Amino acid sequence: MPSVAFYTLGCKVNFYDTEAIWQLFRNAGYEQVDFETATADVYLINTCTVTNTGDKKSRQIIRRAVRRNPDAVIAVTGCYAQTSPAEIMAIPGVDLVIGTQDRDKLMTYIGDIQNDRKPVNAVRNIMKTREFEELDVPDFSDRTRAFLKIQEGCNNFCTFCIIPWSRGLSRSRDPQSVIAQARQLAAAGYKEIVLTGIHTGGYGDDLENYDLADLLWDLDKIEGLERIRISSIEASQIDAKMIDVLNRSGKMCRHLHIPLQAGDDTVLRRMRRKYTVDEFAAKIEQLHEAMPGVAITTDVIVGFPGETGEMFENGYRFMERMKFAEMHVFPYSKRTGTPAARMEDQVEEDIKNERVHRLIDLSERMQLSYAKPYVGQTLSVIPERDYKGAPGTGLVMGYSDNYLQVVFNGDESLVGRVCRVRITEAGVNECRGELAGAEDSIDTGADKTTAAV
Repeated sequence: MPSVAFYTLGCKVNFYDTEAIWQLFRNAGYEQVDFETATADVYLINTCTVTNTGDKKSRQIIRRAVRRNPDAVIAVTGCYAQTSPAEIMAIPGVDLVIGTQDRDKLMTYIGDIQNDRKPVNAVRNIMKTREFEELDVPDFSDRTRAFLKIQEGCNNFCTFCIIPWSRGLSRSRDPQSVIAQARQLAAAGYKEIVLTGIHTGGYGDDLENYDLADLLWDLDKIEGLERIRISSIEASQIDAKMIDVLNRSGKMCRHLHIPLQAGDDTVLRRMRRKYTVDEFAAKIEQLHEAMPGVAITTDVIVGFPGETGEMFENGYRFMERMKFAEMHVFPYSKRTGTPAARMEDQVEEDIKNERVHRLIDLSERMQLSYAKPYVGQTLSVIPERDYKGAPGTGLVMGYSDNYLQVVFNGDESLVGRVCRVRITEAGVNECRGELAGAEDSIDTGADKTTAAV
């Protein structure tokens, strides 16, 4: 049986794409083997280009694959492959470069290369692509949450970001295709679906009279599906229609990831973000009204070119006021080819580091403040796995609908089932709880309608 080994760098969308590519290989009769320990017939590296470091790491992994088996077919896909195919083709031993589209043709290209050993650069201009690439993932190794890619590309052109050039412009998956795939996942036993994409909230921008809110209502009707989570959405995309869904749908998770990037208007303008801090704050307030207890997580870039001490302090105070449930904090990293990399007033590394640490401390304080009021409450938690911190000790770990990571007493039979868990202790990265019953078990007498969420 022919074998394939994968290596994925970068974001969750890349990991989804690798899963989808694996389905193509599986259907062609391949077995998957470990990249680090096995010798494979085909090595596929799914690359990242979001930072210069991403490019460098991608090149290292490609060379490692060539060394592992010089006779293997070395195929490279993903964002770095899309933006710099010539650089990758110049690495001795690379057989195929395919970018972020046309991956449904992968097996044909690999078959041809195995026959004639002629390297192929199959990368086309992504800016001309208007169709969503249909690649299904019917099964995930994580048995509890299924990811469903609904959108590709981005139209924003923020000054720090290379992504429109590597993923193309925003394009939406056909609604009927999304709904059919969601039904299949629910039928396979997944209780939670995470809608994902490069710019997920832009779903529907290229469709007629159908947007993300319409899709959420259609998904809400799927039997067996308990939770719908949006991987990320921009503040500017949260309109009255979206707030209505969040307010009235019983399946929408009380957790939204809304990237802020900076808490100062001058920095936001330089980043070419589409909102002011006041507009952002107004959206957050509306969300708290529509979904009491909603966890709002965010992304922040620290030390963007031209960020003064005063601008940073403005941002710090604004983030404190927003009471985020968690912040993902990144120091600004120059990305060659973006306007921000050419800007003057680059911030020194030691200043960036100091600011990053201050925001991480703030994030941890806010995480704890968000979790504390839930002590004593009973939440719906879907266990994902045996507790990593102490495997085999009768503890499992999962997420509540409002994205608290909860560790509680239970065994693997509970994985993937909706459990009622009373929170006993709040923590920064995880909370502790006690199992009060599984909602789908008959012997506990649990009534689904009484579960506190």
